[in-house]
Amino acid sequence: MHIDVNVPGLLKDCTGGRASFTIEAETLEDAIRVLLETYPLLRIHLFTETGETRKHVLLYYNDDNIAWLDSLDIPLKKGDRLIVLQSVSGG
Repeated sequence: MHIDVNVPGLLKDCTGGRASFTIEAETLEDAIRVLLETYPLLRIHLFTETGETRKHVLLYYNDDNIAWLDSLDIPLKKGDRLIVLQSVSGG
């Protein structure tokens, strides 16, 4: 199954200049694994060394923050999306 992925413009340098693309996976957990295997530079921006999502990053599966999900072993279906949101601050 294909899942649409969107990343913020600040991370396009990690995805070959693309902010939107599709990847193929069977489950949400598999989609995240494929995303990081396909675009390994994303790992340091999205996850800590211990594998936790960074504080300034939100990963959404459709309308749900993946931190709210009981499991990532969710079968994907047509129209599903994985959205990366990244907080930016500064002055």
